[in-house]
Formats: sequence, structure tokens, C-alpha cells
Amino acid sequence: MEIRRRKMPLLRLAYATQFLIALIAVFVLWSQVGGQSHLDYMAWQVKLLLGGAAAFSVVKATAAAVSGERAWNGKTLRWLGILLVLLVGCGLASYYVHQYVEPADDDQQDNSAMLLKGLRTGVNGPSNSTRHAD
Repeated sequence: MEIRRRKMPLLRLAYATQFLIALIAVFVLWSQVGGQSHLDYMAWQVKLLLGGAAAFSVVKATAAAVSGERAWNGKTLRWLGILLVLLVGCGLASYYVHQYVEPADDDQQDNSAMLLKGLRTGVNGPSNSTRHAD
């Protein structure tokens, strides 16, 4: 009984650490696959719900693998299935932001082209490259 009491705080600490690492991994994966600009325009509630739930399902899958006779049991597969559904939800949220929320790239390219044209010609027109030295 005393051995079980010592083991549980270490196991809880390991699961808490795994949750934090999984949270970082989910958001790095999401920004690399879905695009950081899409995440920037997404509502924080959606990111919190999907990212936190995905990290939680990773921890629950690990806990199910540790608690069973075999690592690949029904509970582990169920939590991995939930993780897969949540990751698909992350992709759909990124796609939604790409289609309906994020401003079009054409406007940004037009503005940058006008800015570059203004820098090349100068504010008052083309600059005179020859100067008189006195």
C-alpha cells in the first residue's frame, strides 16, 4: 500500500509533464501544417478547446496504455481515435479561417507593389542621381 502511495504522485507528475509537452507539440504541429497565419486570425477559444483537448487525449491514451494488460487495448485505441478526430477538427478550423476570415493575399500584394513603386521613384518623383559638388 505504501509503494502505491509513492508511485501515484510521480505518475501524476509524469502525466502533467506529458500534457505540457503534448500541448507544445500540438501547437507546433498545427502551425507547421495549417499555417501560422491561419492560427493568428483564429479565435483563441477555438485554439484553446481543440489544442487542449488534443493534448488531453494524448495523456489519456498514455494512461490507458499504462493501466491495461497490453499497451494497445480498447481504451488506448479509443483515445487515439478521439485524438485523430480532434486533429481533423484543427485542420477544418484552419481551412475555415483560410476561406472566410483571413484577408486575401491579393490586397497585400497590391499594397506592397505600390509601396515598392513609391520607394523606387521617391516621394516627389524620380530622384536625380547626379549631384553638383561645390
